[in-house]
Amino acid sequence: MQQKIIILDFGSQTTQLIGRRVRELDTFCEILPYNKFPADDPSVIGVILSGSPFSVHDPEAFQVDLSQFIGRIPVLGICYGAQFISHSQGGKVEKTNSREYGRAHLQSVDTTNPLFAGFEQHSQVWMSHGDTITAIPEGYKTIASTADVLHAAYASLNQPVWAVQFHPEVFHTTQGMTLLRNFVVGICGSRQEWSAASFVDSTVAELRQQLGSDRVILGLSGGVDSSVVAVLLNKAIGDRLTCIFVDHGMLRKNEFLKVMKAYEGLGLNVIGVNASDKFFADLAGVSDPEQKRKIIGRDFVEVFNAEAKKITDAKWLAQGTIYPDRIESLNITGKVIKSHHNVGGLPKEMHLQLCEPLKWLFKDEVRRVGYQLGMPERLIKRHPFPGPGLAVRILGDITRDKVRMLQEADDIYIESMLKYVCDDGEVLYDKIWQAGAVLLSTVRSVGVMGDERTYEHPVALRAVTSTDAMTADWAHLPYDFMAQVSNEIINKVRGVNRVCYDISSKPPSTIEWE
Repeated sequence: MQQKIIILDFGSQTTQLIGRRVRELDTFCEILPYNKFPADDPSVIGVILSGSPFSVHDPEAFQVDLSQFIGRIPVLGICYGAQFISHSQGGKVEKTNSREYGRAHLQSVDTTNPLFAGFEQHSQVWMSHGDTITAIPEGYKTIASTADVLHAAYASLNQPVWAVQFHPEVFHTTQGMTLLRNFVVGICGSRQEWSAASFVDSTVAELRQQLGSDRVILGLSGGVDSSVVAVLLNKAIGDRLTCIFVDHGMLRKNEFLKVMKAYEGLGLNVIGVNASDKFFADLAGVSDPEQKRKIIGRDFVEVFNAEAKKITDAKWLAQGTIYPDRIESLNITGKVIKSHHNVGGLPKEMHLQLCEPLKWLFKDEVRRVGYQLGMPERLIKRHPFPGPGLAVRILGDITRDKVRMLQEADDIYIESMLKYVCDDGEVLYDKIWQAGAVLLSTVRSVGVMGDERTYEHPVALRAVTSTDAMTADWAHLPYDFMAQVSNEIINKVRGVNRVCYDISSKPPSTIEWE
């Protein structure tokens, strides 16, 4: 039986990060709404209660029946989770004048307690709370403090319950992984059996059992998720997998040919469909971003379905749905807050069953599985790319000439990034979560080329650093790299006479411009 840690989500922005950290400890975990604890699941070895935007005193604050797990399995409360445990067990949580946001340092750390084994005194932690625990419940003891917060961490004297008012999952808590390892491995007893290798072995076996001798269709995008699904399914069922790769005409420069060649090298059965004429015709004159997305989505389904219907014996449709897609598509009350193209079922007319081999994986885990499967490094390390392609990186209506301009500028930018080696020896592209060029086709700027006045379009370059795309910071690219790229784009791309760099973060901005 596979062990698992349950993370109960009370609405924190870092709940997914807790999950990723637990997975880094080679331990399977599942993130569930705060009120959905699986009481009858014998595989659960521990529970973590996340933070929350609420105060425990708010009338709308989320609450859980702690008796479902306290005293049965180990429990760790983080931030709101720590305050909720204290509040529910007879402690006191109050608003104080010494609220803590940002860095703090632990003191009086009880390193004899298993949660703090191996900890250093004065270790840096990250706080983010308005309320604080001013009194812990009877039967508990304080195991760490900060200069402003007496009960920064506490533990039960009689039951396996621990709680911390800081966030061990974030980067700025310097020994956060030590704490989580102490809880997950040392206290909960994880056998640390969750790994890329074990995932491949178990998933291939499950796919063979699930699919039998059936034929499967997979829509390829050229991205990491769908590519890993393709190789995983190919390993499980071989030539009974048929992949369909639709070119809507707004891919990167030579993308269609490059990706088809890469898939051919992987031994995949891929049907390439060039449908650019249909997409450009249907997009003619359309400038609204949402309308562009809807047209591309509709046309893609039509083209894909038409090709899929030719495979008359197919019974399954495979998708590259990953765990964050499913988490973000439902909030903790069960209501849809963000629609993902891979979430929500299949068109009824397809009459196919759904196969989602990666539905439990985070993006970094998908990449590790790709390496385990022996996939080419460049395919695994590819930056995310929007489904509508360059259509949402062109402000205004879409024409072939605008796509040509953006393809040329984007190609110079990305290829330069792939060639640029930083002072630490790492390739610049590998330091970036996502990068791309944006054509401001609704704007023209004055320039001078060869003593002649020009009135052409600007291009904006975008590059961000992130771990999961939920938040992102603009990348501080080297000046010499930016100068070289700007010069090359202006000199080589007809129709562009100015290059800008986007220095906005997410939030408040988004990674894509449309």
